Amino acid sequence: MAWESALVARLKGQFGSGVEALTYLGQNYMQVDRSLIPNILQILRDEEQFDYCVDVTAVHYPKRERQFDVLWILYSFAANERVRVKTQIAEGEHIPSAVSIWPTANWLEREAYDMFGIQFDGHPELKRILLPDGWKGHPLRKDYGIIEQDSEWVQINLGIESGQ
Repeated sequence: MAWESALVARLKGQFGSGVEALTYLGQNYMQVDRSLIPNILQILRDEEQFDYCVDVTAVHYPKRERQFDVLWILYSFAANERVRVKTQIAEGEHIPSAVSIWPTANWLEREAYDMFGIQFDGHPELKRILLPDGWKGHPLRKDYGIIEQDSEWVQINLGIESGQ
């Protein structure tokens, strides 16, 4: 279902078909062309007062050509409004970091990197945040089996067989 609002009208007026505004289960989101992400995020903060980055996360669809949805959940205290911005990227593609826009994106992007392997260009220190530095793989990808966890790391560092 389409999402209509003054915000959507302004963004569509500026970016045209690069922004598709939809509603799913009562939640508004924008599907945005990957190339527009830095500009859209900056405008949402500077002009539309979305001053809080609630989350940066991803969803993995291994059978799609562009396997990842990258998702920013933003909140405007002034308008008491939440918006989700989503784009698609393929395996190995990078996305610009939003840390310069919202400092809170720092740890959120690190988590998306750790769990999905998504690279955020311009991030000040993109490294694992939840798993140890030497861990192999990214556990929230749908092709990463929990039984197939990094058994080598577990054996070396914990001295047990994986799954014990």
